[in-house]
Amino acid sequence: MAVSHWLLTSVLFLLPFVTQVSAQQQGCAVNNNKPSIYENSPPGYVVTTIDVEPDFTAMIDHASPHVSFFTLQGSKLQLSRSVDYEEDTLLLVYLICQNIDGQRNSLEILVTVLNVNDNSPVFKQTNLTDIVPEDTKVNATIVARADLSASDADLDTIFYELTTIVSGTDGYFAIKGVNNPEIYLQKALNYEKFNSTTLVLYARDRPVGSTDTINTATTTINIFIEQADTKPPWFLPCTFIDTGKSICISSPYTGRVNISEIPTEPLILEPGPIYAIDPDYTLNEKIMYSIVGGDTDEVFSVNADTGNLTMKKAATSSASYLLQVMATQVNNIQKYSIVSVEIKVINKSHYPPYFESKIYNGTVRVLLPPRSFVFKAGNPSAPLMITAADEDFPDKVNPNIEYYIKNSTDFIATKDGLILTNVMLESTGTVTIEAVAKDMVSLQEVSTVIVVEVIPATAVSSPDKRYTAQDMGILGGTLAALLLIALVFLGVMIFKRYGKSVKYPTRKKVSAEILGGYQNKSYNQYEHPDVSTKQHETSENGSVQLKTHVLEQPALPLPSSNTEETDSLPKASIASTVIFDQEEKEEEVEEETKHEKEVKSILKTDRHVADDGYKAVWFKTDVDLDAGERAEVIEDNAADGDDDSDQDLQKNDDEEEEDYDKDDQHRGLGVSFASESSSLSAAEVTVNMSHTDAVTEDDDDI
Repeated sequence: MAVSHWLLTSVLFLLPFVTQVSAQQQGCAVNNNKPSIYENSPPGYVVTTIDVEPDFTAMIDHASPHVSFFTLQGSKLQLSRSVDYEEDTLLLVYLICQNIDGQRNSLEILVTVLNVNDNSPVFKQTNLTDIVPEDTKVNATIVARADLSASDADLDTIFYELTTIVSGTDGYFAIKGVNNPEIYLQKALNYEKFNSTTLVLYARDRPVGSTDTINTATTTINIFIEQADTKPPWFLPCTFIDTGKSICISSPYTGRVNISEIPTEPLILEPGPIYAIDPDYTLNEKIMYSIVGGDTDEVFSVNADTGNLTMKKAATSSASYLLQVMATQVNNIQKYSIVSVEIKVINKSHYPPYFESKIYNGTVRVLLPPRSFVFKAGNPSAPLMITAADEDFPDKVNPNIEYYIKNSTDFIATKDGLILTNVMLESTGTVTIEAVAKDMVSLQEVSTVIVVEVIPATAVSSPDKRYTAQDMGILGGTLAALLLIALVFLGVMIFKRYGKSVKYPTRKKVSAEILGGYQNKSYNQYEHPDVSTKQHETSENGSVQLKTHVLEQPALPLPSSNTEETDSLPKASIASTVIFDQEEKEEEVEEETKHEKEVKSILKTDRHVADDGYKAVWFKTDVDLDAGERAEVIEDNAADGDDDSDQDLQKNDDEEEEDYDKDDQHRGLGVSFASESSSLSAAEVTVNMSHTDAVTEDDDDI
C-alpha cells in the first residue's frame, strides 16, 4: 500500500511531461488517460478506450504496478476484477504501442477509485451481559463506551440508538449521546418491579431518516438486577400503598386477656401472630423482636426470634395495654419497623354464647329489592330474627354479640340479628345458610342454620312496577307538604276575610273580662240615646287620653267608719275605662261618627241658665240661685271633703293597680272613682294628662 502511494506521487509529478511526450508520439492515443471508477465495479467494466493507428498494436505492460486489475480487449481497457476503495484508491497501468518495424511508444493511464458506502458498522461484541446492583446511584455508568463503540470500514460517522425489548423497563437506561454509546442509569431501580431486562444498541452509518443507503449493526446487552438491602422489615399482613410495591403498611395487632389470669400459651392476636419479614427477599436477613413501649408494668414479654407475645404476670386493672413492638434486622439495626399491639383486659367468660334454636325457618319473595326482610315461616308480618343467648349475663342478653352470614352472599345479618336479602332473588327455591353469632369482646362464636324458602311474588296490578317502602315514604312526604301548603293558604284567606271581625270582638271580650268588676251592669245604653263617647286625640306633649263615662247613678256616700251604713248602700259605681290601643280607638271613632252628638263638659266656670236638660258643675265663691233651679255648690274651702275624696280615689286606684298586675294581657286601663255629687245625667268627662304630671296640672287649672 505504501508503494502504491509512492508511485502515485511520482506519476502525478511526471504526468505533464509524459503527456507532452505522448502527444508527440504516434501509433496509440487515449482520450482520457485519468478515468474514475467506483469501487466494487464488476470485472469487464470498461475503464477507457484506446485509439490504435494502423500497423500498430497495443498491449499492457506487465511492469505496470496494478497490471492484475486490467485487461485489454481490442481497443478497450477493462477491469479484470473488482476494486475495493478501502484497499486501493488509485490504479496505474502502462500500455505499449509498437508496429511491425519495431517502433514502439508507451501510454500511462491513472485510474481513480471512488468510494461506495458498502460496509456496515461493526461492534466488538454482539452480546453483552452486565449485573447491576439495585441500589446503584442514578447517572452511574452501566456499560463503558469502549465496550460499545462500533467501527466502520467506510470511515463513516456512527450514529447510536438504545432500546429495550422488555415491557415495563423503559426509561431506566439511556446512552450519553447519539454519537456516544456509553450506557448509564437514568432512574432508580426497584427489584420488586423487575429484576432483569434486555437492551438493544443500534449503530448506523447514516442518521435515522437519511435518504442514503444506511448500514446498521446491533448488539444486545442483558442487564440483571442484583437485589440490595434497601428496605426495613415489614409486619404481616400489610397493604401496599404504591404501585411499585415498595411500601407496605401493616395494621395494628389486637388481643384479649382475662383479668387476674396468666395464660400459659402465647396470646392469640388479630389479624394474626406478630410476624415480620425482610422485604429484600433474596437477602432475607434475620429479624429479632422486642417491646419498646407501652409495658410500664412489665406484664408482657415477646420472643426475640418468633415474635410470640406472652404474659409474665396477671393484669390487675381493666385498662387496656398499648404495646409498641419493634422488628430489627440482625445485620443492621438501622433497618427496623414498629407496630402497635393493643391488649384489652376483660372479665372471664364462663359460658360461650349459644342459639336456643338450632334451625330457623324463614320466607322471602322473589324480585324484592336488596335489604328486604326475611320473614318468619308461617308469619309473613314478623321479620325473622336470630338471637344468641349468653349465660354470663343475668337476662342472657349479651350486648357484645354481633351476627353475620358465613356461607352466602345473597343474605346478610344485621348486628341485631335481623336477616335481610343482599341481592334481588330471581328464582324460587330453598336456601340453607349458616349464621354466626360472635362475642366481640371474648371472640367466642356459635353458629346456627337458617332455612329460607324463596316463594313467588304476590300478584300486582302492574307487574312491571314494584313500590318500595322508600317510594311510599316519598309519596307521604309529598302529600304532607301539599296539605301544609293548603292549610296555610286557607288560613290566609280566612284572615283576610274575617280578620277584623274576629280581632275586635276578641279584644272587647278581653277588655270586658278584665274590667268586668268595674262596669256598671245596670246601665242600658238604650235608656240614654243622647249620650255618646267622644275621642280626643293625644296632645303634642305625649299625654294619654282618658275617657270617662259618667253614668247617672244613685249618689254614693263618702267613706265612713260605720260599716253598717256602708253595707246598707246600693253597690254601684261610676265605671271608667282608659284605652291605649290605637286600633280600638280607630274602631270607636268610626262608630262614633255614626251617632255623634255634642258632648258638653260638666265642669264649667260660668253658669248655664238655659233649661234644656243640661246639667253642669261650675266653681264660684258666691252663687245666686234663681227660682226653680237645682244646683249643688262646691266650696273652695271644703278641704276635708277634698281629702276624703282624694283618699277614696287613691284607694280605688290602688285596688285597680292590683287587678292590673294579675293580668298582663290587658292593654286598657280601668279607673273607678266615686263622687260626692248627687245623681247626674249621663255625660262625659275628658281629662288630658301628660305622663305623671297630668293630674297635678289639671288640679291646678281647676
